[in-house]
Amino acid sequence: MNKISRRNFNKKLSTGLLGTTLISTMPLSFGMTNNEKKSLGIALVGLGSYSTYQLAPALQDTSFCHLSAIVTGSKDKEQIWKDKYNLAENCIYNYENFDTIISNDAVDIVYVVLPNSMHADFSIRAAKAGKHIICEKPMAINVSECDAIIDACKKEGVKLSVGYRMQSDPYTNEVKKYVREKTFGSVRHVSSTAAYISRRNPQQWRLNRALSGGGALMNMGVYAIQTSIYGTGYNPISISAQEFSTRPEYFKDTDETITAQMEFPSGAVADMFTSHNTSGNRMRVSCDKGWFDLEPAHSYGPISGRTSNGNTIYFPHKSQQALQMDDFAKHILLGTANVAPGEMGKRDMIIVEAIYKSIAENGKKQLLDLGSMGIVTK
Repeated sequence: MNKISRRNFNKKLSTGLLGTTLISTMPLSFGMTNNEKKSLGIALVGLGSYSTYQLAPALQDTSFCHLSAIVTGSKDKEQIWKDKYNLAENCIYNYENFDTIISNDAVDIVYVVLPNSMHADFSIRAAKAGKHIICEKPMAINVSECDAIIDACKKEGVKLSVGYRMQSDPYTNEVKKYVREKTFGSVRHVSSTAAYISRRNPQQWRLNRALSGGGALMNMGVYAIQTSIYGTGYNPISISAQEFSTRPEYFKDTDETITAQMEFPSGAVADMFTSHNTSGNRMRVSCDKGWFDLEPAHSYGPISGRTSNGNTIYFPHKSQQALQMDDFAKHILLGTANVAPGEMGKRDMIIVEAIYKSIAENGKKQLLDLGSMGIVTK
């Protein structure tokens, strides 16, 4: 990787400061004040199915950010995307010349949408280029890499977010509100499932541990971890886990199915189920005065919910990806809350590592000391 010094005029925007303070701390690479620049340019790094069918279309419906550049290893995709999205020639990058993005003021945010094992490398390189970062979930393949990303962003003075689209979804915020206001009383139990059946392509990178860092847990399991946490309003204080496989000939290198049980400081408990060999897309929160659930709970939408008092939970469907990217852009431009900060990604990787450790120790309970790490309230 080429070592390129970041230009010293590209500083981070101080979180939460408004008015003249906000303007005085705006990254100078913007070349203008907040009042003049109302939309931030996003470079998508990796043009797989998620970028192609979710992120790029969503960027046509955002209000505070837009697609300004791409990074791809495919010459064919370069031309297709250039023509489709009217991208400038100097906004087309490959993985070798990526570091030269430092000189492109059309790019304010780099969105890393690559296999998990590449998240840390490109996030750190983006930070050194003075760009704010969205790193797709899971944040990295281990806690040490999460720390390296966070440290690089702090050193270079750039903002960091994890691609947790559900944190911007109105259904998630409604769940958080029920929990916070004790609409149905205190939470006693959360059940969450996040699973799908993988059949067609045993050569995909998600089934290659070197690229993915793990199987169902690293992919879908992160959703179940997240719902367990915002379904109780706390981080877990312990976790126990089990793993099993019914198709070892297909899942040769990664975990197929994992179950886990969590305890929370409030006295609530949660059980989660994640798999690459069955379907599951639900969260249910049982309280001492009723319950509420979402099913589907974390698909691209529309989401559906109901409560024990006979009501439905309903919001007009909007692209979660558009909401997510706008939320991060507003965080940079306006100093609003970062709804999915790097600390949230690190926390979830700590939990992932504890789950794998519990499995390796035959389901032994793992104690956790996470405090309020990654808990975001609006």
